[in-house]
Amino acid sequence: MDNIKLLVVDDHAIVREGICALLELSPETAVLGEAANGYEALEMVQRLELDVVLMDVVMPVMDGLEATRRICRDYPEVKVLALTQYADREHAFQVIEAGAVGFINKSIVSSELVNGIRAVYRGDSFLSPEVARYLVEDFREDGAAKKVKDSRTSLTDREREILKLLAEGYTIREIADYLVVSPKTVEGHKTRLMAKLELRNRVELVKYAMRKGIVTY
Repeated sequence: MDNIKLLVVDDHAIVREGICALLELSPETAVLGEAANGYEALEMVQRLELDVVLMDVVMPVMDGLEATRRICRDYPEVKVLALTQYADREHAFQVIEAGAVGFINKSIVSSELVNGIRAVYRGDSFLSPEVARYLVEDFREDGAAKKVKDSRTSLTDREREILKLLAEGYTIREIADYLVVSPKTVEGHKTRLMAKLELRNRVELVKYAMRKGIVTY
């Protein structure tokens, strides 16, 4: 397998150096650049051929949320893996909604970091245990608060397939390529299934897919 080409984004130089030193120990990864804020990250994503961006969330100039939104919008082939010390519900759900396909706490050991990088590079999602627990707790609370309407189970096979791919973190372009259809067709299916399921954003979509056993973490 080719080396996974990475950009490390964190406003603390000592943290960046530590992450890069850890990644140098893995034969699977190659750090092509470092950035101290979201603005620098966008410039480097534009210049470098990257596979994965390790993105801090709270930074000056441009934070990780805005940088993640722009990268996922303009460079859908690049996967964003959030790496932050703020592993609370608010930060986790915000960065997932921004388009990140993974969320890892900085306190994890190096082997877990490489596992997360490997997972998102393959096209999977990767969540730290506490974030996965938040999702589980929330969809259980949602289920206890109200019963799912019968109409929510009336998805077509294609809608169910697209729902699964979206929940797993694939972009519209990647889904279109996989299904051999146009991105506009995928967008249409996404719009209809979100309306049918009464879902407002990606976090709710992931929670619904987990509740129904369509995806697991």
